[in-house]
Amino acid sequence: MTAQIINGKEIAEKKRLEIAKEVERLKELGVTPGLAVILVGNNHASRTYVNNKEKACKELGMNSLLIEMQEEVSEEELLAKINELNENPEIHGILVQLPLPKHIEEKKVIESISPSKDVDGFHPINIGRMMTGQDAFLPCTPYGIMVLLEETGISVAGKHVVVVGRSNIVGKPVGQLFLNQDATVTYCHSKTKDLRFHTNQADILIAAVGIPNFIKEEHVKDGAVIIDVGINRNENGKLCGDVAFDEVVEKAGFITPVPKGVGPMTITMLMYNTAKSAAWSLDRN
Repeated sequence: MTAQIINGKEIAEKKRLEIAKEVERLKELGVTPGLAVILVGNNHASRTYVNNKEKACKELGMNSLLIEMQEEVSEEELLAKINELNENPEIHGILVQLPLPKHIEEKKVIESISPSKDVDGFHPINIGRMMTGQDAFLPCTPYGIMVLLEETGISVAGKHVVVVGRSNIVGKPVGQLFLNQDATVTYCHSKTKDLRFHTNQADILIAAVGIPNFIKEEHVKDGAVIIDVGINRNENGKLCGDVAFDEVVEKAGFITPVPKGVGPMTITMLMYNTAKSAAWSLDRN
């Protein structure tokens, strides 16, 4: 058996057409969704991500504001800029590109963003609302994973989902989203004993550990759905995921490739959240 490829690029393009229509509707009502991105320092990977977000905004007809700050900027100055954006009615989403320099506390920065503009879905209030099944801005990569499955026609209810990785950005929230949709969820991590025992029980396996080709054929149950969140470089410098694709693809039922799998969905759901925030702003006014 060869797995069916879940094409994240195609699904993201379909979702963006829906977002573009919503942006048009909002503009007719007098609101243009606006996203502000703060970039501190000159990290090459961060700059690439920011450029991609700006491009997506432009393609969808949204306003994009890039604020660049020096590596040496003080925490106080950064927090003051965030507060200024919180008060700006033309900005509906605020994103501070991570990682930040070591002298700035990420937790304090995330908590300073207004929950109503936290389109990354990292603020404790949005996390708490997600945990309790309330409407909230959902973290973009986990949300994108759920959309991938939904668009592929893969039912989640009653399935056993195993999440390998427990980061606050992907691992923890994606497990909660599955739980909210009536899946049974097991979390695995670096301290888990006999990882293979757990992963072999997975109907849906989420690989989010940041280690190239970590998940092998031996970790996968026949016919399982494999979602590869990893973006790594192998020893030859080639882009790869956390899953050894070439061997797992022959055993799985569905699998996301790297690239063109989960990656395109992350920025797409950021755009979705920004449009959603703009729509909410109409209700508040």
